[in-house]
Amino acid sequence: MIDIYSKALQQTIQVDRIINHVTGKDPGPTLIFFAGIHGNEPAGVFALHEVLAALHEQKNLLKGTVIGITGNMKALSNGLRYVDTDLNRIWTSNGVMKNANELNYAEKEEQQDLMKHLSKAIKQNDGPFYFLDLHTTSGSTPPFITINDTILNRKFALQFQVPVILGIEEYLTGPLLSYINEWGYVSLGYESGQHDEVDSIKNHKHFITKAMQLTGLIDAPEPNPSINSHSDYFYEIIYRHHLQQGDQFAMCIGFKNFQPIAKGQRLAKHNGNWLEAKENGIIFMPLYQEQGNDGYFLIRKIPLFVLKLSQIIRKARLDNWLTFLPGIRWKDTHKTTIQVDQKIARFFARDFLHLMGYRVKQKVTQYLIATKRENHIAGKAYQHEPWLKSS
Repeated sequence: MIDIYSKALQQTIQVDRIINHVTGKDPGPTLIFFAGIHGNEPAGVFALHEVLAALHEQKNLLKGTVIGITGNMKALSNGLRYVDTDLNRIWTSNGVMKNANELNYAEKEEQQDLMKHLSKAIKQNDGPFYFLDLHTTSGSTPPFITINDTILNRKFALQFQVPVILGIEEYLTGPLLSYINEWGYVSLGYESGQHDEVDSIKNHKHFITKAMQLTGLIDAPEPNPSINSHSDYFYEIIYRHHLQQGDQFAMCIGFKNFQPIAKGQRLAKHNGNWLEAKENGIIFMPLYQEQGNDGYFLIRKIPLFVLKLSQIIRKARLDNWLTFLPGIRWKDTHKTTIQVDQKIARFFARDFLHLMGYRVKQKVTQYLIATKRENHIAGKAYQHEPWLKSS
């Protein structure tokens, strides 16, 4: 058990790795919430602690299971984003396999303990499973959602009627939800506001409650309204300003998430040089904290016709025909990863691969390596979920 201090509430709580585990008398889906993966983001821990404690008193009305899991306990107890390395950047196949004794840093031990509880939760509970990761940002922001771009994730994220950001997994190595998403489960990250704002805790509580209502764990007070304007909510990342260890970086004061920027506008100072916007755009997650290697991102809105076209292409599984084209071949026996020789298949740009349901993992000389996002077999577990009918 550790003590976690919230600057927003000016109070401390004590939490274990499992914040709470509540199972109702009726079968249903399992929701697994993570909070505090970054130790300077305690708002989600406070929100889960409060919501799930109250839920215990009404667990006979619960239809399914909800579990709250504390992320980086060592970092949370010290108010740091991380101790040795970012816990939300080490969830790769190789990184999870390695023993903590081989890699002597605090976050490896945290990861192995999280993996133990995660495996236990999946083994002992019924599906379908939902994995929801609670975060806050260093700069001021309205709530938003980040997802790995699968159709199921899109449809579930849309129910919350906040901006949805696609494509972040292409710019980050080893996020927890990207690792989980490869298993085919619905998974999304929710950013509720700035680290130390009281509203961030309130927004997390609202999100947790709504997620339980949407999945049928608890009764909703009123029917979920229909959602018409898909294009009002979806954005994609087009640029990430990466920082190396030891870099000197200072974001210009006053930027907010989703703020429009103009070509030539000063954004930040990096190793003594001013950074200016090369074109008009929208700023996303400007860095206003000491730890972290993402200076800022740039995003753009996704047209509605692009969203609809990608859904048609993926539903028809047109990607199965990709390797009949010159310059494209499978990289694995499971047919989930392709290699594209851009000297031959010049039209297979990153945007086209996104339409087909692939994310670009790396670029080696003239080759693009891309991995399939959709898992149609796992997706069948959600076909009778109540929120899917309203999508």
